[in-house]
Amino acid sequence: MLLGAAIGDIVGSRFEFDNYRATDFDLFTTTSIFTDDTICTVAVAEWLQNGGKDDLAAYMRYWCRKYDSSYGGMFRAWLESDNPQPYNSYGNGSAMRVSPVAWHCDTLAETLTYAEKSAAITHNHPEGIKGAQATAAAIFWARNGEDKAFIKSSISNKYGYDLNATCDAIRPHYHFNETCQDTVPQAIVAFLESRDFEDAIRLAVSLGGDSDTLAAITGSIAEAYYADIPAWIRQETLARLPADMLAILGKAGRS
Repeated sequence: MLLGAAIGDIVGSRFEFDNYRATDFDLFTTTSIFTDDTICTVAVAEWLQNGGKDDLAAYMRYWCRKYDSSYGGMFRAWLESDNPQPYNSYGNGSAMRVSPVAWHCDTLAETLTYAEKSAAITHNHPEGIKGAQATAAAIFWARNGEDKAFIKSSISNKYGYDLNATCDAIRPHYHFNETCQDTVPQAIVAFLESRDFEDAIRLAVSLGGDSDTLAAITGSIAEAYYADIPAWIRQETLARLPADMLAILGKAGRS
């Protein structure tokens, strides 16, 4: 079952507007809930399960209308439009939802093609596309056994992201930011610095900023790399997701 993005989303949700810049927090409380990161990931997963040839916008609108969340103003307008069109966004929404692509595709080239498709229905700005492709590439390489040094250098060389800062260096000055260019690199750094899946989630949340999306991106890469999510974290997550989402996510991961 593909849960990395959902776990990051749920854990980070209660800190999105009340940042906690340390790692010594309870991963789950009664206020830990799934948000738009998970909802949009499910939409992408179902689209791919049905071949990825249909209109992704229809899947996105179905799931996001079924489950309300703190959608951004432009995305909400897109959801409510009679004729939704991409709106040149470079927001981090393209990266938070892309993880199913990297598990569905068999080659890097196919992964990048579908990552662009998954973003372009809304986030058709070059930075929006880049954020989705960089995240998907990191997941693809991680699930195919590449080490962190390879992932770091490949992402830096291909996408130009600076991944040399540490979490300790990022944390004091990082602020709420919903762009790909100021979310995706930080999320990848949290993964690169982590010791295991749980540590990756904790580091991502501790950076502050848009914590649920940061952790969703980090969690999606960490899931592929570590291939071992602690059972208790899985159970806490499963208890917070509705059955229809679990049915989709249960088909999304594959070895």
